[in-house]
Amino acid sequence: MDLELVTPLSGGQAKGPPVTNIMFLKTHKTASSTVLNILYRFAETHNLSVALPAGLHLHLGYPRLFLARYVEGMEPQQHFNIMCNHLRFNLPEVQKVMPNNTFYFSILRNPVFQLESSFIYYKTYAPAFLRAPSLDAFLASPRTFYNDSRLLKNVYAKNNMWFDFGFDPNAPRKESYVRARIAEVERRFQLVLIAEHLDESLVLLRRRLRWALDDVVAFRINSRSARSVTRLAPKTRERARSWCALDWRLYEHFNRTLWGQLHAELGPRRLRGEVERLRARRRELATLCLQDGGAPKNHTQIRDPRLRPYQSGRADILGYNLRPGLDNQTRRVCERLVMPELQYMARLYALQFPEKPRKDIPFLGA
Repeated sequence: MDLELVTPLSGGQAKGPPVTNIMFLKTHKTASSTVLNILYRFAETHNLSVALPAGLHLHLGYPRLFLARYVEGMEPQQHFNIMCNHLRFNLPEVQKVMPNNTFYFSILRNPVFQLESSFIYYKTYAPAFLRAPSLDAFLASPRTFYNDSRLLKNVYAKNNMWFDFGFDPNAPRKESYVRARIAEVERRFQLVLIAEHLDESLVLLRRRLRWALDDVVAFRINSRSARSVTRLAPKTRERARSWCALDWRLYEHFNRTLWGQLHAELGPRRLRGEVERLRARRRELATLCLQDGGAPKNHTQIRDPRLRPYQSGRADILGYNLRPGLDNQTRRVCERLVMPELQYMARLYALQFPEKPRKDIPFLGA
């Protein structure tokens, strides 16, 4: 066995045990489901506690500001190892749940493409999107469709990532305000990943957490088929950047920050090597685990109903078929790699709270 796959990095970075107290702010439509799968797998493998939604809930109070009471099994003076489900960030309440030495990180995506994905995914939920015939039409006249007073229903329609960090998505774009909020994120979050550079981001995350290579290898989870992705004209992209200007400032800043950190800590040559090792291991696992060369499948083509992803709005969410004939141990490893987030959350909930009723995942007929 290649020991690098199962042992943490050591050369050129701080030594020590793997980091196990982690808070991931899971932003929306940013490849965050793939990161969630990484954290769920690490928690299950290492028998760590996860701050899961209480009762039958699927999110930690979202879109309301997070409160500690939204966590199942939360008691005074009790802490969890990992927190990674959707929530709206509220630091004082998060600190009630997580230990003082927690590593905080999040992920951002180009707001143009994040908004396009949100429009498709939340088309039948957000009132602003429901009334708009297309994203082009919405961005040509957003105030025709978007109402500030319906904020909690329309959180996906304007500066959604800014909102997830706990800020006001309708705030005026005053320079002093924007800089203060970005500085606030920088003080609390030790790392912000960028979806467009996910592999490079995961290389840096692995270094910061002192994890093994296999801990951060992942397949894309909750991705859409090409036919449900809208190609945007240059004018539409420009309008999206203007409409989501607060998200754009956040993204621009942390995109620069990520690349500054990568070059300072690794340098271009070593970074290329680390990224290629990550991708090579992903290809190996795809060959081992997945049918048809690892090509994602439409949910109607997925044989195992437990591995079918939730479908939302007009999105065609893809999943995977496992290779037949896998031995039991290999199958368990491969199932974890492809398990959709709602099913994985329900699995961890059952393991962590065996005395409580199972999470009901309605679209599975559970």
